[in-house]
Amino acid sequence: MSAGPVRVGGSPFVHAGVTGTARERIPTVIIDEHGAMARVVAQRIATLMRERSAAGQTLVLGLATGSTPIGVYRELIRLHREEGLSFRHVVSFNLDEYYPMRADSIHSYHRFMWENLFSHVDIDAANVNIPDGSLARADVDAACAAYEAKIVAAGGIDFQLLGIGKTGHIGFNEPGSGEHSRTRLVHLDSITRRDAAADFFGEENVPREALTMGIATIMAAREVAILATGEHKSGIVRRSVEGEIDRAVAATFLQRHPNTTFYVDDAAAVDLTRVATPWLLDEVVWDEPLAVRAVTWLAAKQKKAMLKLTQADYAENNLTSLVARHGSPGAVNGLVFNVLGAKIRGKSKLPRGLKTICFSPHPDDDVISMGGILRKFVENENDMTVAYMTSGNIAVFDHDVRRYMDFLLRLDSERIGDGTAVRQLADTVHAFLQRKQAGDVDIPEVQDMKRIIRESEAVSGIEVMGLGKEHARFLNLPFYQTGKVRKDPIGPADVAIVAELLRELQPDLIFVAGDLSDPHGTHRMCKEAIDRAVAEVYTGAHAAKRPEIWLYRGAWQEWPITEATVLVPLSQEELTLKIQAIFKHQSQKDSAPFPGQDEREFWQRVEQRNKTTAKQLDQLGLAEYFAMEAYVIA
Repeated sequence: MSAGPVRVGGSPFVHAGVTGTARERIPTVIIDEHGAMARVVAQRIATLMRERSAAGQTLVLGLATGSTPIGVYRELIRLHREEGLSFRHVVSFNLDEYYPMRADSIHSYHRFMWENLFSHVDIDAANVNIPDGSLARADVDAACAAYEAKIVAAGGIDFQLLGIGKTGHIGFNEPGSGEHSRTRLVHLDSITRRDAAADFFGEENVPREALTMGIATIMAAREVAILATGEHKSGIVRRSVEGEIDRAVAATFLQRHPNTTFYVDDAAAVDLTRVATPWLLDEVVWDEPLAVRAVTWLAAKQKKAMLKLTQADYAENNLTSLVARHGSPGAVNGLVFNVLGAKIRGKSKLPRGLKTICFSPHPDDDVISMGGILRKFVENENDMTVAYMTSGNIAVFDHDVRRYMDFLLRLDSERIGDGTAVRQLADTVHAFLQRKQAGDVDIPEVQDMKRIIRESEAVSGIEVMGLGKEHARFLNLPFYQTGKVRKDPIGPADVAIVAELLRELQPDLIFVAGDLSDPHGTHRMCKEAIDRAVAEVYTGAHAAKRPEIWLYRGAWQEWPITEATVLVPLSQEELTLKIQAIFKHQSQKDSAPFPGQDEREFWQRVEQRNKTTAKQLDQLGLAEYFAMEAYVIA
């Protein structure tokens, strides 16, 4: 992928990874770092704002909500505070709002926008427009027509910011939305509601309807930027960018827009043809990693073990240049076979006697994602510490709190002496839970109980692995302590806590979650805190002591075997032990509060993914194993 100057909306600026391939019907920019993506888009908005302000004109912005654009809003706030970017000449129109929804609700997009942007800049409140979810149903149609008329009166939207849902919806234009649709009340798709379930603490609490700008409203914008991050968006990104225009995927209509740019991170780009199979598009420079990907892809496509691939197989799939590079199919097959085989490391080939930290974003990611290697590291007498970075308290059901509170009351009454402290705590907790509404922030007493529940489960989990409570550290990073699903950005206090642990333990190796599909970005944010701490601690004279970093996945996705550096085989007994450790997290068992789109329990996902990784190697003709975990050494 190349970098070069690209003109977007008449203003030249440099993007990485812009392609001109015929397969990509929407210009697509791949930016591997979320902060960089946010800065690029925010700078484009800032440029337009300054140009319009200098000309004494108003800029009309169409704005989106959700986790993806938050980085853009934070960068705009920084530009306002540090570089004097003014919003006095900005008029904004938000895409959508749930219905029914009070403006002051913790779930409302009205509240989201004021908390994440408007209250931090100098925009005139009269210039802020957000669909009103509190209207009486009889007034909705007239209000939607008035919203459209107000956009027209403002001169139309100059720059529209969009995210994309897993169904390809933009705004709340669900599958089946028409190209000529305008602002209206819509019924939400079941996938959309399931995606939103975590924010509402249960799908049953998600509104079934929403107000949204229509496809035609969005298409009328002069410039559109659409953002997507995470592996879970990769399929819909490819469908939107490379597929045919289809009412079932609203984002495909943007192929007809004259000035749309898609911004995606590496994870969301993995299914694009230029990333997944670039040899199908044009001549490529063959290096070893690309050869491994190509041969693995070809073997899977031809349903053959890789050592059985022939010249005809390569010729039929536009890969003759790879054979020419190495001289024969056998040479290529053997090279890739040996590269993949060298990645496999049983216990005897894993490190011994090292100081090791496993950083676990939530109090179960350690055993879910790397329970197999965790046990092997213990058996190899590595000095293990598991550092739980957040409390995970929002992922505990209220009924678990009631159950533990009942246990404490019974214990206090029967064995301790019926003290007043436990009774007072119970009265406070029960009174709050009785009046609590879905999504309300828990009182400190309940937050603490949920934190302690998860901490005790975490200790039980690592005990299955052969570790004890002395090997657990609960960092409780401040960014997570909002009591809400949405978290604060990573700050100096978070980095300082991680840095202090690194200085204290001086690890030789650390495990870090590299899974970017966590629904609320906690894994990504925890990785940011670790990256910043590592950069702070291991600088200058201390650079040589920088620990080796192994990235794991597993809770939401798994590393492909072509990307993995290390493949760790698990026996049937080791996988069973790993699942037993996962079972110790009883508050997440049976029905986790935030399961994502996969309705299976985490242990079921783990079993399937670990077995599938092993099966892929078997199908390629390598050694057959019962299950396997994958890691990338950064």
